[in-house]
Amino acid sequence: MQHRLRTLTASLCATLVAGTVLVGPSASAAPTADSRASGWLTRQLTGGVVHNDQYDFDDYGLTVDVAFALEALDRAPKKVRAAREAVAANIEAYTTGGEWAPDDVYAGSVAKAVVLAQRTGGDPRDFGGVDLVERLEQRVQARGPLAGRISDKSESDYANVIGQSFAAEALARAKSPLADEAIDFLLLQQCGKGFFRLNFNELTTADQGCDDAPRSARTPDNDVTAIAVLGLDALPKSHRSKAVRSAIADGKRWLVRQQRKNGSFDGGPGDDPTLVIPNANSTGLASWALGELGVCAPARKAARWVARLQVPGGVARTPLAGETGAIAFDRVGYDTAKTDGITVEARDQWRRASAQAAPALRWLARGACRR
Repeated sequence: MQHRLRTLTASLCATLVAGTVLVGPSASAAPTADSRASGWLTRQLTGGVVHNDQYDFDDYGLTVDVAFALEALDRAPKKVRAAREAVAANIEAYTTGGEWAPDDVYAGSVAKAVVLAQRTGGDPRDFGGVDLVERLEQRVQARGPLAGRISDKSESDYANVIGQSFAAEALARAKSPLADEAIDFLLLQQCGKGFFRLNFNELTTADQGCDDAPRSARTPDNDVTAIAVLGLDALPKSHRSKAVRSAIADGKRWLVRQQRKNGSFDGGPGDDPTLVIPNANSTGLASWALGELGVCAPARKAARWVARLQVPGGVARTPLAGETGAIAFDRVGYDTAKTDGITVEARDQWRRASAQAAPALRWLARGACRR
């Protein structure tokens, strides 16, 4: 996803969905790549929250991404619970405009918080004293060509397909009467070639599907495709219709075709197509999704590429001391950190890359990827 480095808004996302449950290593076992990653991610939490020291604010969206990664890795349950409780205690700050715009509500953040509660044993109908399911349902269009579409309550609508993916999963798990509409609208965002795009059509457009949009609004996005596929794969059996299964299969085939020979995946185009480069976020998300779907060889190949961007053990006397397990966004970021360490300015990028890429490292273990 390149410079956007979305908070699986996913975000990130999301990747995403509940991961394959693995048995953790014994205390005497040598650290694995995924255990190193989870250890580094837990050290990024202070009182359950990721704090951005560069701009001095608590980043609740990134906190959710870290919790998703740790939950998928099946590690640090106490840290996951602390993150959930911290987000719940600050749910208004995360899902609304806060003190500056208390009446604004951001649909993607609400959906992501619902999924956080659902995946980690919380109650989305009483999350920090808020019924988040009801709050999300209020942000879903109920009828007409926009039926099922999420939208923000704000002067500007930032809702997109990442948030729609979380909303579809959230509402289906909550047995909401709006779940089918949310899922159907998500399926409309998949283009005929199998990828999901990032942005919706304009609200005033009668046809809301990807294939109905102008070419400029049908830009392929590997990150969004991985997040959407993960969300669809997490749906309860009652919502896994033939259309859903077909969308998962098409998205899976698209991702396999996009993998480079070295195992990596490019990010989304952002504002400048020339900036599309292989990176840990995109490769990790694609590997996460493919591994969950049982496409093991490509998933492992991508995981090996990610592992080469991970800080190893034995760096105590280097600028990377204390950073074992962290995953760089790309080779440039890794090489810079070998000289400068992970600076305050660079840490946000490392945290986002690690949160989205760490779950892929599970597939390095023999027998971990299976369906």
